[in-house]
Amino acid sequence: MKGKEASKLRIDEIAPELTRLRKELYELRAKSVTEKVEDTTRFGHLKRDIARVLTRKRQIEMQATKK
Repeated sequence: MKGKEASKLRIDEIAPELTRLRKELYELRAKSVTEKVEDTTRFGHLKRDIARVLTRKRQIEMQATKK
């Protein structure tokens, strides 16, 4: 997910996307314990995507309080 994609998220899309990303990160961590993970850079990408979605959520919350 790029920053532009995250900035296009609406408030009703944030929770499912956040759930999906966290689940994917959990599954990747579980896989790393039981077997070898080929693409270890995926950990960092998922963490950054989660941070982008949380940042977008906070931006929406801040805009709502300003009005």
